[in-house]
Amino acid sequence: MGVRLVVVDDHRLLAEALASALKLRGHRVLAAAAPVAGAAELVVARAPEVCLLGTAAPAEPGAFDVVARIKRERPQVAVVVLGPVPSPRGIAAAFAAGASGYVRHDERIEGVERALVKARAGESAVAPQLLQSAFAELLNPSVRQDDEGQRLLRLLTQREVEVLVRVAEGEDTRLIAAGMRIAPSTARTHVQRVLMKLGVGSRLEAAALAARTGLLDRAVPVQRGTLP
Repeated sequence: MGVRLVVVDDHRLLAEALASALKLRGHRVLAAAAPVAGAAELVVARAPEVCLLGTAAPAEPGAFDVVARIKRERPQVAVVVLGPVPSPRGIAAAFAAGASGYVRHDERIEGVERALVKARAGESAVAPQLLQSAFAELLNPSVRQDDEGQRLLRLLTQREVEVLVRVAEGEDTRLIAAGMRIAPSTARTHVQRVLMKLGVGSRLEAAALAARTGLLDRAVPVQRGTLP
C-alpha cells in the first residue's frame, strides 16, 4: 500500500521530480510544492501520512523550525528530511525538532521510498552511519549550555534524570531496568514520563533535545548527586 504524502523543497523542480518518481512507484502524492517555509500550512491542509521535506542547509539555525511546527499542529504526520550529507549536529537538530527520518539527497529513489514507509510505521528512518554520527554529537555536544537545559532539568526527578542519561547512551528498556534494578514495566513508565515532560515523541528526540540544550552535561552531576 502506497504512502500518502506531500513533497516540499525550496526548489519546485526538485519537489515535482521527486513527486513524479514516487507516483510511478505507487505512492499517493497529495501535493508537491515550494518553498519549505510553507510546508506546515500544506500539511495542515492536506493531512498526509508523511511529509518529505528537502533542505539545502541542515546545519543552519532554524533550519527545522518548520518541522517543529508541523509536529505541533499535526503530530500524527511523520516528517522525513531529504538533505545534503549533514554534520552530526544537523541530524541531531532534525530529530530534536521532531523529524522521523533523514535521507541523503544523493540516495536512490528506493532508499527514499524505504524511509517513507518506515516513517509511516512509526520507525526512525536514518542510515546507521548517520545515526552513529548523530549519537556521537549527542553524547559529546559542542553546543553551549543554556538556561533551557536548566529549565528542562528541573522538570525531572533524579530517577528520571538517570533514565534520560541511559536513554542517551542507547540503552533499551531491558538494559535500563537491569541497570537500575527495577522491573521493565517500571522502566517503561519512567521513559514515558521523561518523554512527556520534555514534550517529545521518541527516545531519539529526547536525547537530541537533551544534547542541544546542554541538559545531558547538566544531567550527569545530578545523577551523581553533586549538582549544587
